[in-house]
Amino acid sequence: MMLKKDGEKMKANRLNLRIVYAVLFIVILIVEVLIALFVKDNFIRPYGGDILVTVLICCFVRIFVPKKLNLLPVWVFLFALAIEIGQYFDYVSLLGLSDSKFFCIVLGTSFSFIDVLCYAIGCVVFFVGEKILRR
Repeated sequence: MMLKKDGEKMKANRLNLRIVYAVLFIVILIVEVLIALFVKDNFIRPYGGDILVTVLICCFVRIFVPKKLNLLPVWVFLFALAIEIGQYFDYVSLLGLSDSKFFCIVLGTSFSFIDVLCYAIGCVVFFVGEKILRR
């Protein structure tokens, strides 16, 4: 009987975590869209958006995998790094997507070491935030 209650409690905890990550994902997505549409500065738009995008991706993955990926921020950083390296080689053009404003915005078109630093900061922010959330 005790084992069944423990299993139900763990399932409820995973569901609660998924809800928290889903809400965080939606809030960060809205903030990202607002930054893209309305912020025209030299700090928040280029750097804040890059920091938040890795947090956004981590939250999205956690909706579906709330616990098992202990190194999720590392994997997300490596993914972001791969995207940035792709930008260095102009992969949007190589994929034939350079005429699409949507893909140019989403995939990015210019390489920057500062972007890589921002992605790393975002992953650290997620890692620390997750440690605090799980206490």
